[in-house]
Amino acid sequence: QVQLVESGGGLVQPGGSLRLSCAASGSIFSINAMGWYRQAPGKQRELVAVITSGGSTNYRDSVKGRFTISRDNAKNTVNLQMNSLKPEDTAVYYCNADINFRGGTSYRYWGQGTQVTVSS
Repeated sequence: QVQLVESGGGLVQPGGSLRLSCAASGSIFSINAMGWYRQAPGKQRELVAVITSGGSTNYRDSVKGRFTISRDNAKNTVNLQMNSLKPEDTAVYYCNADINFRGGTSYRYWGQGTQVTVSS
């Protein structure tokens, strides 16, 4: 059984920073891509950033230059450093991971979500 546990959300003023972390645990053989998504009230879930096992990254345009995704392959963790936060970044943030198991099967797992609120 695999679990993804997120931490680091909260309330921050516009222009502030937060760091989200996500740790994957369980019978994991390896992990391909890991990413962060967000969902604001009344909106669809959207991709924020993704990082491959080799370290290649991709960001949605609205967060480029402000957010940085990173991972530690040895610890099966992925982080999202968010700077210069704006009210429109307010959402529930979810991490996900494409996990490989011995025997060749792969599944995408999701964390439970962590609330990020940007408000004065």
